[in-house]
Amino acid sequence: MAPKDKYTVILPTYNERRNLPIITWLLNRTFTTHNLDYEIIIVDDASPDGTQAIAQQLQTLYTPSHIILRPRPGKQGLGTAYVHGLKSASGNFIIIMDADFSHHPKFLPQMIDIQQRTNCDIVTGTRYAGDGGVYGWDLKRKLVSRGANLVADTVLAPGVSDLTGSFRLYKKGVLERVMAVTESKGYTFQMELMTRAVGMGFRVEECPISFVDRVYGESKLGGEEIVEYLKGVLSLWLKV
Repeated sequence: MAPKDKYTVILPTYNERRNLPIITWLLNRTFTTHNLDYEIIIVDDASPDGTQAIAQQLQTLYTPSHIILRPRPGKQGLGTAYVHGLKSASGNFIIIMDADFSHHPKFLPQMIDIQQRTNCDIVTGTRYAGDGGVYGWDLKRKLVSRGANLVADTVLAPGVSDLTGSFRLYKKGVLERVMAVTESKGYTFQMELMTRAVGMGFRVEECPISFVDRVYGESKLGGEEIVEYLKGVLSLWLKV
């Protein structure tokens, strides 16, 4: 009998003390309802709002077998947070997502079903295909996101409708191989992961999702991140 699949969720956090308990509850409910084995790895970059203290309480509530804490001494970039969390992952599938409700766990059963039916290497949530969508953003933010995906799709042509999305399910071995050659550390990390994965011949399927703006806290996307993104697209075009 084949071993039961286990799903590791890597949650990078920074100032998410109000969001973290709810997203953890939703994840636990989703996995237990569908009888799925899971663990949540919380990678907190020394949040000044007390996120780590909340994470410790959640570990006591849900047990250390389900909640694993891997804090870091300060902000070191989104990409390195996933690399840091992956080192402690015991699941054979890795889920990367945001902790601020932008990515609702209710879509995970659909993503898992797609993977099981197709045996694909990656399932990526998409806001821009099927019945996917974006809610809670003003027109400017929507145009920035659409523009970013259009630029990347035109320059890199990866064949994925939502290249900047960050709600994904990976086979662990695939993510390890792609991460090993990925150079980006910040907001271009997700884009490079997907571009390199496609270039390496891994099979990608898409799952339409509803993306909702964060409930608590402020977006960490600013002018510097937009400039970094454009530089990242050009760099990838030159290298991949």
